[in-house]
Amino acid sequence: MNLAMGGTRIAGVLVVAAGALAGGAWAQGAPVGGIYTCVDSQGRKLTSDRPIPECLDREQKMLNPSGTVAKKVGPSLTASERAVEEARERREQDERSRIQEERRREKALLVRYPNRAIHDKERADALEQVDAASNAATIRLAELNTQRKKLESEMEFYKKDPAKAPQYLRRQVEENTRNIDSQKHFIAEQEEEVKRINTRFDNELTRLRQLWASTGK
Repeated sequence: MNLAMGGTRIAGVLVVAAGALAGGAWAQGAPVGGIYTCVDSQGRKLTSDRPIPECLDREQKMLNPSGTVAKKVGPSLTASERAVEEARERREQDERSRIQEERRREKALLVRYPNRAIHDKERADALEQVDAASNAATIRLAELNTQRKKLESEMEFYKKDPAKAPQYLRRQVEENTRNIDSQKHFIAEQEEEVKRINTRFDNELTRLRQLWASTGK
């Protein structure tokens, strides 16, 4: 009788120990990611300690040791699908970056031009600098044209054979020609600069009007 009771106690201890070992095995042996479970295309519920190949085309659930859902794993993508997804993510990231940059520029624009008067003044200052440079070039061009007439008057003596003109005179004529061309080119550049400045300020003003309106200015 005592032996039977002793045997029963020993068996009970072994069962408890086995249960503890099993629990330890779960805690120690189960992967950090938990257990994966899914229902495959044939309606079978599958479980595994790693992603299930039969369910790569569908969502899989990763369970904690307690049986609760730790997270969901989306279907695996093919190489072409992954490329499409990455391209979409890049486009979305580029768009987010573009919007952030646009907002940064708008904020800087408002800081620089809090009102129309300041914007108009900066336009006028920019145009004034270009006009000053253009006027100086125009004056210089007039001087060169006057010099040109004197040189042409001297070259009149060698009209039949310009090659006989003194070398210093020919050099002066060549230099005068280069300088006139240079000043004409510079004046043309300033005219284009005026157009660029006005285009820039016009575009800014269009956007600033919207920003000023949104801020109540």
